[in-house]
Amino acid sequence: QVQLVEAGGGSVQAGGSLTLSCAASGTIYRINDMGWYRQAPGKQRDMVATITSSGSTNYADSVKDRFTISRDNTKNTVYLQMNSLKPEDTAVYYCNAQLWTGISRASENNYWGQGTQVTVSS
Repeated sequence: QVQLVEAGGGSVQAGGSLTLSCAASGTIYRINDMGWYRQAPGKQRDMVATITSSGSTNYADSVKDRFTISRDNTKNTVYLQMNSLKPEDTAVYYCNAQLWTGISRASENNYWGQGTQVTVSS
């Protein structure tokens, strides 16, 4: 019914940049919060950045001043611009969207993208 498709992952050297995108499609009435999370091998999945429907953002301390989250509400898409990448940023990145699939709040759910690998070499 709802699908979040991620793109933009890849391999870069330390100091490089990547931009991730995540487009939500399907039966969507409205999208509330969107965000990016990452999980490194042997680690838990942690929040990287979130953005509300009105544009308020939050960042993990480890990425603040290097990453920028944004969204295009007309395209149901969230982006993550990653600059000054470090080897510690290596992880699978997942996008998340809290959305309604109907006119009632009862239709609210969280959805996850398939994950995209980001690898940063030193």
